[in-house]
Amino acid sequence: MDFGGVRVRQINSITIGLLCLTLGACTSVHKPAPVVNLSKGKTTSSKKIHIKNNRYKVKKGDTLFAIAFSASKDVRTVAKINNIKPPYTIYPGQTILLTYPKKANKSNKVSSPKIKNNTNNKPLNNKLSKKELDPPSQREYVQKQANKKTNDTSTLLNKKVRWNWPAVGKVTRRFSIKENGYKGIQITNKTGTSIKAAANGIVVYAGSALRGYGNLIILKHTDDYLSAYAHNSKLLVREQQQVKVGQKIAEMGNSDSSSVALRFEVRYRGKSVDPMRYLPRK
Repeated sequence: MDFGGVRVRQINSITIGLLCLTLGACTSVHKPAPVVNLSKGKTTSSKKIHIKNNRYKVKKGDTLFAIAFSASKDVRTVAKINNIKPPYTIYPGQTILLTYPKKANKSNKVSSPKIKNNTNNKPLNNKLSKKELDPPSQREYVQKQANKKTNDTSTLLNKKVRWNWPAVGKVTRRFSIKENGYKGIQITNKTGTSIKAAANGIVVYAGSALRGYGNLIILKHTDDYLSAYAHNSKLLVREQQQVKVGQKIAEMGNSDSSSVALRFEVRYRGKSVDPMRYLPRK
């Protein structure tokens, strides 16, 4: 009888277990699991983030911070466009728009600018002609002015953040304002050199899904400032971890790079700014 009783209890426990599994499956059908579980640290995505036509389909392991960083956008702007509230949880298969969708025109007619007849056969305005013939120079000038405005504004707000050098080594590349220029500084040293947090902050990305950055860490310091640490050989922190200035967060390497060095970037409201403007003079 005792044997029979044990057997009955075993059967009952198995039945209850199967019932729980069935009920659990039923409750999880309607909503996909979020991409990021804030308690689990490093992301697991092996595929690179590739943004096409100002939109991106979320894969497992992605974060909104990483997507916004790839697009050089402020995460708050991207969140607003997609109506995503903090803490910015996203889901596999979700489409993230990087710009507001264009409104459809009611009319397909395209209005052409009216050009007055040049009855006197006088040459066209020299300023207009020069602008039309030399658009790249004009774009470069506008970009320089925009960068100057961003740097001036960010310098005023920089008092809120205490910056320090992220690694010991030689600066072998510097920031460039050119469209395809280097958007950070490169600090060269040997494999395993300590990479440290340049300021107090929180880890908002730790992984390798960003094309050209290798093993990457992104820290959020304020609502306006982020810093990025790329090409590491080893990551020593997890997402949502609080870090202090000078705390070791990674080790130098050459992941996704041809040389052993740290690529260090500072972003102000999503835009790259010159890190040398923030770091103390050596």
